[in-house]
Amino acid sequence: MTHVVTEACIRCKYTDCVDVCPVDCFREGPNFLTIDPDECIDCAVCIPECPVNAIVPEEDVPGDQQHMIKLNAQLAQKWPSITKRKAPLPDADDWKDKTGKLSELIR
Repeated sequence: MTHVVTEACIRCKYTDCVDVCPVDCFREGPNFLTIDPDECIDCAVCIPECPVNAIVPEEDVPGDQQHMIKLNAQLAQKWPSITKRKAPLPDADDWKDKTGKLSELIR
């Protein structure tokens, strides 16, 4: 199994999770992070680091977020690795509690 970044990360892109990942499985897009399922070792240390609770084990992805499993895998193939924490997006606090953000994803 792997972990999945859900829509909650879109337009926030907090990177606290990146600092604790022992295998550097996070990939960075313009306004979202993804987890490479081929690299993730299911250690779960990233989960409590996410301030918007955007990371969940694949088996616990809610029904309305199932599309994010495939999307994480697809985007991880395109986007570069991120291994160090960066500042969140400037308006992250405005977006952190919003839902239904898939249309805001920049691919």
